[in-house]
Amino acid sequence: MERGSSKHGPRLDDELEHEVRGLLQGQNTEGRVEEWHDPEPSGEDQPVVGEYPDSGDDLPGGAPAGISAAEADRRAYFASFLSRSLFPADRARLRAAAEEANAPAEVLAVIDRLPDGEFVNIADAWHKAGGGIESQRW
Repeated sequence: MERGSSKHGPRLDDELEHEVRGLLQGQNTEGRVEEWHDPEPSGEDQPVVGEYPDSGDDLPGGAPAGISAAEADRRAYFASFLSRSLFPADRARLRAAAEEANAPAEVLAVIDRLPDGEFVNIADAWHKAGGGIESQRW
């Protein structure tokens, strides 16, 4: 019987196969990871959902300073139809990209309000179309 091994003979191959057979067939648990389960906390150990520790700091996320949450949502919706790789771009290029992305009329109307010129990024285009901009940029 041809084994294809050039390092040792058939007898040593059989011995090595016998040594690892338990691991390969799942009969030996020495090489396996034991699965331990931590007990789940009881009802009184459960945190109250919606409560945050009183740190005195504002929670992360939400609208950036200088722009309302509703306007941040409108800007995000506007941006969802324009790829960041488009920029810098002019109004015609933004409109073509928005039409290709099947943007609704309200997004196209924002693009139509843009003045002539080139826009560096989505925030720049949004601001020049009459939208708000953050008071502090990171």
